[in-house]
Amino acid sequence: MEISCYTIFNMIYLIGGPPKCGKTTLAKKLSKKLKIQWVASDTLQIVARKYVAKYAPKETYEKLYPHNALKGKTNDETYSLATPKQISNNYIRQAKTSYDAIDMFAICEITDGNDYIIEGYHVTPQLAARLIKQYGKEHFQVVFIVKKDIEEFVKNVEKSTTPNDWILAKTKNRETLYKIAEMISKYSQYFESEAKKYKFKVKNLDRDFNKEIRAIINKFAAQEF
Repeated sequence: MEISCYTIFNMIYLIGGPPKCGKTTLAKKLSKKLKIQWVASDTLQIVARKYVAKYAPKETYEKLYPHNALKGKTNDETYSLATPKQISNNYIRQAKTSYDAIDMFAICEITDGNDYIIEGYHVTPQLAARLIKQYGKEHFQVVFIVKKDIEEFVKNVEKSTTPNDWILAKTKNRETLYKIAEMISKYSQYFESEAKKYKFKVKNLDRDFNKEIRAIINKFAAQEF
C-alpha cells in the first residue's frame, strides 16, 4: 500500500522484546505520556490464530504456532516438554505469523493519520526494518528491551505484584522459574543480535527498571530513537 504525498507524518511506536521484559509497562506509560492508544501484538495474534485453528489442518496450525501447540496447562508442564532454547526458538518462529497483521494495523493507522503504540514479542527487528522500508522511517520510532540476568529475573518475579502474572499463576516449582529466566535470557540474545544487524536500539532492563523506563519514554517523546 502506497502512502499519498498528502499524508501527515504521524508516528508508530514499536516496542519489541521477549516476554516479561517490561514491554506492556512501557507501552502503558508511554500511552499516558503521549496521550495516544496502544495495542499488544498478542491481541492481533489471538484474532488470527482463532481462524487458523478453525480452518487449517492441525499440522499447519502446529507449524505456524509451535509455542501454543506445545504449551501445557502450567509452566511446569511446558518446561518439562521442551528446553528453554527450544521454547525461545518456538517464540521466534511463531512471531512471524503476526507480521502481516501488524503490518496492516500499522499502515491503517498511518493512512488514517493516527499515532499509535504497538508492543509485543512479535515486533522483531526484522519486522521493524520491513515496515520502515515499506512506509518510511519518518513514521516509526523503534526500541527493543531485554533482560539477561537469570538470578535477577527470578528474584524480581518472586516479588511481583502484577495482577494475574502468568508466571506466578502457572508455576509451582521454583526450578521452572529458572528455566523461564533462561529462556528469556536466550531470547534476549536473539533480539540483541537482530537489532544490531538492522541498527536498532536495545535497552537492558535487568536493573534500575523504572529509571530505564522513564529514560526510554523521554527519548520516545523527543523522537530520538
